This record gives sequence, structure tokens and C-alpha cells, in this order.
Amino acid sequence: MKKISLDDEFVKLIQDNEKIIYKVCSVYVSDETPMADLYQDVVCNLWKSFTGFRRECTVSTWIYRVALNTCISDLRKYMKRPKHVSLSLLSAHLIETNELDDAIREMYCLIRRLSSLEKAIVLLYLDEYSYQEIADITGLTPTNVGVRLVRIKEKLKKMSGI
Repeated sequence: MKKISLDDEFVKLIQDNEKIIYKVCSVYVSDETPMADLYQDVVCNLWKSFTGFRRECTVSTWIYRVALNTCISDLRKYMKRPKHVSLSLLSAHLIETNELDDAIREMYCLIRRLSSLEKAIVLLYLDEYSYQEIADITGLTPTNVGVRLVRIKEKLKKMSGI
């Protein structure tokens, strides 16, 4: 039986979960940090913490935590400088938009306008994580996750004009 190296295990883990990384990165891209750079930062941070991953949570939960923390940290670097980015530029950075219909593209554009924490909660909710799992990843309580989701849904409805 061939033993799998740590490097091979990590590469397989990234390949198996790259959609999670792309999804998180896609809502945090900016002119200062294009998708490729953000993705690379997330993978680098995953690698740095890989040997310390104790598997007390699922791999996807761990990847979400690292990806969200990386993206939010990057966003904080540039928050002090006010920027104006058109929605047309943002839509160019969506996941693979040719697979998404207009309604989903519009939803992702609206999600991009939410705060960092709101984006994280919505992404996890859309991936069908439980309130408890979202709470574990974000550091909120499950009750707070539920309250915030209701508010976020209302905010998205107002933003979309529904």
C-alpha cells in the first residue's frame, strides 16, 4: 500500500474543494485584489494551516473559515480607501457566469454589496449549512445567525426592488 504524501493529500483536498474557494473569493474580488490573487492567498493560508488542522470540524467548514478570514482580512486592507466600482466590473468576476442565469447573476451582484459578515452568512446559507455550522464558522450564535439571515433577506429584497 502506497503512502500518500502530505503534499499529495493537500493537492487532492484543494482539488476536491476548489468550488468553495472560488465561491468565497468571487464575492470578495476587487480592483485591488483580482480573483487569481485572492484564490492564491486562500490556498497559501490553507497550506500554512494544513498541518495544524485537527479535523475537529469537516474539511469544508475549515476551508470556509480560512477562505472567509483571508478574504475579509484582504478587504480590511483596502477599506480605508474609498473606492467606486461599477457593477459591470464586478459581474466580470463572478464564478463561471455562463452556467448561471440572469437571476442568479443579479443575486450575486447584490450579495457583493453586503457587508463582509453578511456575505459570509449568505454564502454558507446558500450552501445549505445549518445555523449551527454557520455559527461555528462565523463565531456567532445560531440564534444570531437566524436573525441576521432574516435581515439579510429583507435587505436583498429591498436592493432588488422586489
